[in-house]
Amino acid sequence: MPTIVPAAARTMTLLEVFAREKRELSNSDLARLMDLPESSCSDLLHTLHEMGYLLRTARSRRFYPTARLLAVAKDISASDPLYAVGAEACELLRDRTGETGLCGRVENGVVKIIALSEGRHALRYMQHVGDKLALHVSALGKAVLAAGTPEEAARQLRLKPLRVLASGTLTDLAALEAQVATAREQGWIWVENEGSEGLTAVAVAGQIGGETLALSVAGLTHRMRDQRERCLEALQEVKAIVFRQTALADATLREPTPSSRRASKAPAPTDP
Repeated sequence: MPTIVPAAARTMTLLEVFAREKRELSNSDLARLMDLPESSCSDLLHTLHEMGYLLRTARSRRFYPTARLLAVAKDISASDPLYAVGAEACELLRDRTGETGLCGRVENGVVKIIALSEGRHALRYMQHVGDKLALHVSALGKAVLAAGTPEEAARQLRLKPLRVLASGTLTDLAALEAQVATAREQGWIWVENEGSEGLTAVAVAGQIGGETLALSVAGLTHRMRDQRERCLEALQEVKAIVFRQTALADATLREPTPSSRRASKAPAPTDP
């Protein structure tokens, strides 16, 4: 059974602290902000400094990330790292339901498809990776909005015109916000005949690396109605696999190791 590696978790937390504080920080600053013994924090800073990920000011002896971290991040993001995760999730949804599985994100008032696995039926829902969907009729989009705040949902829904696309299309902002609120309470959303006549989709959302993504199963309305519970069950199963919870990682990060406990009892070293 895989376990959380505290040193790796602390490294990422340290970088997040720098991103939040936006200033040079000393060893004692970081130890306080991360709730760590100064000796443990000093070892972590020394390692990252030696590897070139941190610089140290000459006079104040404070630390700050170098451009090396940005260069590595750009190399990784050049081939959207979320695609592989989304593609596997879509395949799992397709295999469990026979219908088309989709993964998408919200970008400036529209939904962008980042992965898709076509259903097994001759008549099936089809899109392409990179396609953009209208937010106000998309199960993917509304699931993402439901995972955020009501204020952000209202803002996103006002970025683009609300056009009628099918008999079930909602164009009233109050009705759309109420629909998203219901999805927020139940943890999923069912969209029927909103974007296209005879098409139904059900979606859930979660976070990967701090970004909110949605997973959806979409198909012909009569088939989706017949296997409603099966689709919801498949989405919840795949959601549990894809959107890993961070509570365990946070708890492990803050739980002192035996060496940390010993270090915390010893006199704190001076800031190197």
